[in-house]
Amino acid sequence: MASIEENTPARPHIFIQTNAKQSIGAVVSAYSLKRNSAHPDEFDVTVMHQEDYPYFRAREGQTYLRHGVRRTWLNDDLQSFTLLRFMPPALMGYKGRALVVDPDVFAVGDVWELLTRDMLGKAILCRRSAFKKASFATSVMLLDCGKLRHWNVERGFDELFELKRDYNDWMSLKLEPPDTIGLIEDEWNDFDRLTPKTRMVHNTRRRTQPWKTGLPVDYTPTELVPVIGWLMRARRALFGDHGMLGRYARHPDRNQEALFFGLLRECVDKGLVGEPALRDAMANNYIRHDALDVIAHVPPLRAMGAAA
Repeated sequence: MASIEENTPARPHIFIQTNAKQSIGAVVSAYSLKRNSAHPDEFDVTVMHQEDYPYFRAREGQTYLRHGVRRTWLNDDLQSFTLLRFMPPALMGYKGRALVVDPDVFAVGDVWELLTRDMLGKAILCRRSAFKKASFATSVMLLDCGKLRHWNVERGFDELFELKRDYNDWMSLKLEPPDTIGLIEDEWNDFDRLTPKTRMVHNTRRRTQPWKTGLPVDYTPTELVPVIGWLMRARRALFGDHGMLGRYARHPDRNQEALFFGLLRECVDKGLVGEPALRDAMANNYIRHDALDVIAHVPPLRAMGAAA
């Protein structure tokens, strides 16, 4: 993707990072952001595809540090797109305001409220991690691009394999000055929770992502927890990165499943996603094999701001 440095838009810009495996989710996410805003024409949305950046492919099979443990870089992993979270400042020419959103995050409220928020001089606004309160969740970040001129994804990616930085430290903002980071309400990045207060729901539990139900697991689990981490490392050594991981389970909240497939049905109806693309995604195990049947029977969503 080319930089927009020469003609940076004055209005805010939303960037959704994805790879082929999560590309359908990225389309649905982008659609939800516009659909549920009272100001859809006042911001832009760009989907960033990991496959468009050759330096990721160049590191296939090489080792890097994650939680202090050597891991193998796999471009085919479900979340190989995550480092694109740090790409928008460069794409914006280090000017203006950008919102970073993962492809499994879907708006049910008006994102304009977040895009126009006073950042109080901070470079980054995001929520705390659900798992480690000293860390930050970078899956949704509001960025003042002019304050992030030190962000260079290709250079940082090289440093991973030179063992100069740890992937987890990078992803959780441990490399940033703490006083440059501010907090947003959890509801702007609600982890697998959909309530009347939710503004953007994040299907962050990979095993229960609604569009993956029944498919073979194709992500690499965390190895951070001591006992579980040892078992996961042993499993990986014996059976490979995704061996013995089973299949994706159904999401426990039927409303979140209905939200995703209701949005996807609208994308199909509006021509944003074609049936051939869905069939291709099913054939590649990117989305569940009964997706077309689920779309056909999911209840229609209500008007802007409705959860289901």
